[in-house]
Amino acid sequence: MSTAAPEAPARTAPFEFFDAYVVRTRRLGPTMLRVTFGGEALRRLASGGRDQRLKLFLPHPGQDAPLVPTDAGDAWFTAWRSMDPAVRGIMRSYTVREQRRFPQDELDIDFALHGVPGPAGATGATASVPAGPASRWAANARPGDRVTVLGPTEADNAGVDFRPSPGTDWVLISGDETALPAVAGILEWLPPGTQAKVWLEVPHAEDIQELPTVADADVTWLVRENTTAHRTDLHLASVASAHLPAGTPYAWIAGEAGTVKALRRHLVNERGFDRKRVRFTGYWRLDATEEQLVEEAVSASASAAGG
Repeated sequence: MSTAAPEAPARTAPFEFFDAYVVRTRRLGPTMLRVTFGGEALRRLASGGRDQRLKLFLPHPGQDAPLVPTDAGDAWFTAWRSMDPAVRGIMRSYTVREQRRFPQDELDIDFALHGVPGPAGATGATASVPAGPASRWAANARPGDRVTVLGPTEADNAGVDFRPSPGTDWVLISGDETALPAVAGILEWLPPGTQAKVWLEVPHAEDIQELPTVADADVTWLVRENTTAHRTDLHLASVASAHLPAGTPYAWIAGEAGTVKALRRHLVNERGFDRKRVRFTGYWRLDATEEQLVEEAVSASASAAGG
C-alpha cells in the first residue's frame, strides 16, 4: 500500500523566537524525561508534526533566562555566535514530541539524558559520555524555569525531514533513544495501513514506550543492557537479518552517527535502496561531547554562510 499523496519539498517558512517556561516534567523511563513548556507566545508556533525540529535555548546556571539576540532578525545566528559562549544561551536542536492548543498552548519535548542518574540510580542514555549542560538543565528543570524557542510559524517548514518520496510502497524507520521522540511523531502521522518496519534501540527495557499509530507497523525494540554486543553491531545485525517487504521503500534513520552511517551503507549497498530514498541524520556521536558537536555545527554554518 502506498503512503499518502507525495509531498513537495518543504519551502522556506518563517521562524520566530518564542518565550516559554517549564510547566511540568515527567520521567518516561531511566533515560527519557519529558518537559512540558507553556507560554502565551506558543500560540504562534506551528509544528508540522512528524520529526519537527526546532532550536531550544537554555540558560546557564545562575541565569534567570537564556541570553539570545532575539532582536537581531535574520542575523541572530551571527550575533549569537559572537557572544561569549559562557554567557550566550545554550543552543540545542530537539524534536517536538507533541503540541497542544487546548486547554492552553503547551509543547512537549522529550530529553534523552546523557550521564544523568535516573530512577533508582539508573544512568541515562550514554553513561560513557559526561552529562552535558542540556542534560543537566533538563534533569533539574522546575516549573517556571524560562527558555527561548526558535520554531516555525507555518506547519509546512524545512524543520520537517520525514517526507516519503513519490511512489513509496513502505517505510523503514530506525533510531536510538535520541530519535525516539521523532519516531513516535512519525508513527502517529503515518496514514492508516501504511506498512512500516521500525527498529528502536534503547539502553534499558524500562525505556520501551507505547507508540500509538494507525499504520501497519512492525516495531522491533533493541535493548542494549541485554547484550554485550556493540550498539552498532546490535542494530545492524537485527536489520540485516530481517525480511523486508516487497515494493519501493523510503528509509528514515537517525541517532548515533556511527550506527546511522553503518545502517545507511547496508541499506544502499546490500539491500539495494536508492540512496535518494534514504534520509539519515546523526543526532550525536560516541566520541564527542555535546559542546564539541555544537561547535562543529556552528563552524559549519558559519562557513556555509560565508560562501
